[in-house]
Amino acid sequence: MIVHTAQQRERLIEGGKRLGIILDEIAERALPGISTAQLDEFTEARIREDGDIPSFLRYVPEGMSKPFPASICISVNDGVVHGIPNEHPRILQHGDVVSFDLGLTHEGIVVDSAFTISIGIPNKTTRALMERTASALEAGIVAAQPGARVGDISHAIESAIKGSGFSMAASILGGHGVGAHVHEEPFIANVGRAGTGELLEDGVVLALEPIVNKGKSNILLDQNEYTYHTKDGALSVHFEHTILVEEGGPLVVTRRPSERAV
Repeated sequence: MIVHTAQQRERLIEGGKRLGIILDEIAERALPGISTAQLDEFTEARIREDGDIPSFLRYVPEGMSKPFPASICISVNDGVVHGIPNEHPRILQHGDVVSFDLGLTHEGIVVDSAFTISIGIPNKTTRALMERTASALEAGIVAAQPGARVGDISHAIESAIKGSGFSMAASILGGHGVGAHVHEEPFIANVGRAGTGELLEDGVVLALEPIVNKGKSNILLDQNEYTYHTKDGALSVHFEHTILVEEGGPLVVTRRPSERAV
């Protein structure tokens, strides 16, 4: 999506603000003993309470044969992306590492964001994995300037992970355009060469999302056709923001209040 009017920009920013607040509220409820299905139910009700629409619910991505059956993706431990919270609901336990990925449609504009938390205090390696992935997202955001290319974002994200001992999840997963639809062009790989790819225009809306594994990069698709897991069973973490590329620098529209408070 390209933002052409002040009204579109305002709607994008407001949708991102609402999404960030809801993600923090979900994280507050993610305590030992709660089920992923309960968190999904809360998410749908909370989005609709604001008069908005859960973008993922009944969404059919290109190439898929059936709609996604939930309002939020919840991926636990070796779950990489697209965990279905109301299919074989999982009871969260102390020590679980949980990724929440949520899309919200506000007045016709879609925003998309994800982050990973630990249920309880994470160990040193898990904390490093989460912090490194969040830093890779920030590096990608900084690279998203008008006149830059998609490959500049990919290279910045890749460089932030290189040398960490962690692995970028398989290259079929990455960021994308967003705004008018959940998934739009361009695809934004999490590895790439600077100076290559599509030119970034002022006003383009993008979702950047590094997905990083504690072990190897290999992933496997579940029989449900949506959920990916790490092949070696290692942890995976996922951070994502929707941004607006502008001349004054990229604007992150989905910052959570908890991020701003840090």
